Amino acid sequence: MTPLVISMGDPAGIGPEIIAKAWDRRDACGLPSFVAVGDPRAIEHVWRGPIARIADPREAADVFVTALPVLTVGDSGEVVPGVPDADGARCALHSLELAAGLARSGAARALVTGPVSKAQLYDIGFTYPGQTEFVAERCGIAGENAVMMLAGPGLRVVPITTHVPLGKVSGLLTIELIVAKARATARGLTKNFGIIAPRLALAGFNPHAGEGGAIGREEIDILEPAIAQLQAEGIDTTGPFAADTMFHSRARARYDAALCCYHDQALIPIKTLHFDEGVNITLGLPIVRTSPDHGTAFGIAGKDQAEPGAMIAAIIMAGEAADRRAAARRAA
Repeated sequence: MTPLVISMGDPAGIGPEIIAKAWDRRDACGLPSFVAVGDPRAIEHVWRGPIARIADPREAADVFVTALPVLTVGDSGEVVPGVPDADGARCALHSLELAAGLARSGAARALVTGPVSKAQLYDIGFTYPGQTEFVAERCGIAGENAVMMLAGPGLRVVPITTHVPLGKVSGLLTIELIVAKARATARGLTKNFGIIAPRLALAGFNPHAGEGGAIGREEIDILEPAIAQLQAEGIDTTGPFAADTMFHSRARARYDAALCCYHDQALIPIKTLHFDEGVNITLGLPIVRTSPDHGTAFGIAGKDQAEPGAMIAAIIMAGEAADRRAAARRAA
C-alpha cells in the first residue's frame, strides 16, 4: 500500500523523536506504513533504533516492518537537539516542500507534518502564517478555503481567525468568512470523518454571546446573519453560544464541530481535553494533511521526554481519512 509521508519538522525539536517513537509503537497502535522526510542524523541523535535510508517512497513498504524509512533532505548542518538554527529551519522547509509534493503527486496517500518553529522559518524568509497556509498554496487552494481543524476523541474545533492579534479579530470577522469556513468544515467532516449530516455550533465573540447587544454587536451584525445563511443552505448550524458554556460534555454531544472566533477560544478547550492526542487536520485540500497539535518543545528535545501520542493520533487520523476518500472515489 502507498505509505503516508511525514515531514520531520525542525531537526532540533521533538519531531524526530516522536516520529521514531511512533514507529516503535507501529504494531501496538496498528499504524499504517509511513516514511519520514528530513535529516536522518536528527533521528540518530535521539533514538537508537533501525533506520533505512530510501530513495523512493515505494521502498517504504518493504522495509517498514524492520526499520524506519527515511527520505534524506539536504544537510541541516550540525544538529543539536534543543538548539534551533537557520540550517535546521531550511531543512524543515525543504522537508515540508518535498513531503507535500509527494502527497500531491500521489506518491504518498497522506501528509503528516512535524512541528516547526515559525520564528526560525520567518528568519529565513518564510512568508506564510504557518504550515497550513503553505500546504494550501502548494495545493492551489486559496487560504480562506483551507480550514484548520483541531480534533481529539471528544472535541473538534475550528478557529475562524488564527494567528492574528486579538485586537484585530473583530475587524476580520465577516459574514462571508464565517460562511466559507463553515462550508469547508461541513464538507471536511463528511469527506474525512464520514459524518453525512454534520452539526456545527458557532461560539459567540463577546462574553455571554453579547447579551443581546448589551456587551457587543458582533453576534447581531455578523454571527447571526452567517448562521441564517448557512441554515438556508441546508448546513445544520446553531448559535452563537456563550463560549464558556459550550465545551462541557453535555454541550459537546450536541455538535460535531465548534467554530470559534479566534485562536485561543478554540485551542484552549481542545488542548485542555486532549493535549497529548490532539490533531491538526487541514480541511478543504485535495490531499489529506494532519499534524500533532503541539510545537517543537525545544526545552525537552533530546531528553527522551517527548510523548508521541499526538503524532500517533495524527498518523492514525491521516490513514483513516485517506481510506475514506479512497472508498468514496471507488464508489463514485
